[in-house]
Amino acid sequence: MDCILLAAGYATRLYPLTEHTPKALLKLGSKTILDRVMDKLEEIEQLNNVYVVTNHRFAALFTDWAKAYGGKKPVKVLDDGTTNNDNRLGAIGDMQYVIDREHLEDELFILASDNIFHFSLLGMVDMYYEKGCDLISAHYVAEKTTLQKLGVVELDAHNKVLGFEEKPQEPKSHYGVPPFYFYRKSTVPLIKKYLEEGNNPDAPGHFIPWLITQTDVYAYTFDELIIDIGTPESYYEAQELFQD
Repeated sequence: MDCILLAAGYATRLYPLTEHTPKALLKLGSKTILDRVMDKLEEIEQLNNVYVVTNHRFAALFTDWAKAYGGKKPVKVLDDGTTNNDNRLGAIGDMQYVIDREHLEDELFILASDNIFHFSLLGMVDMYYEKGCDLISAHYVAEKTTLQKLGVVELDAHNKVLGFEEKPQEPKSHYGVPPFYFYRKSTVPLIKKYLEEGNNPDAPGHFIPWLITQTDVYAYTFDELIIDIGTPESYYEAQELFQD
């Protein structure tokens, strides 16, 4: 299994913090956000290579980080060539960029580089192999106003995905979907098909409602803490919680 870490955004909502530093390289205690994500990835035995896809503006900073990284997993930084929000590829476009550039054909674990969490990913890995199907994650969220900012998933009694909607005004469940996605080898070519059909290349969650028309998808549910660092307030909250 290979991993794609999505880090090509410009995080304009975090300005001035991210004017000259990519969000994933902001510090939480003595470690960067990306270091803390990598700590979780290092636990996954089946994971081979980690590909960090970023934009041209921040590629050199990520390359410097990768050279200094002391973990066991091989890490490669890929520059998608974009320079601003107007010419960005979108998260799904970046996924396909890495697949094409590195000729990836194995199973993929795709996640964002800016979500911070305490829990281990190993339970999700176990469920992925147990189900033998594509797997996303789902986090219980009580507040409707929070759900309106997330991808929201509908599940059956066995956690099979029945429906998915990005940022719904009227959420159909209390399960928001953090950006953790396990895709089988047979699913990887479907990402290109999705894009060739002219579908939305932006948020990775847009792929899910299309994918469930092609194959079965299940969700790993959890209620542990996760913080999507998208605003200064959420960053300062994470700083308080993730000290050394």
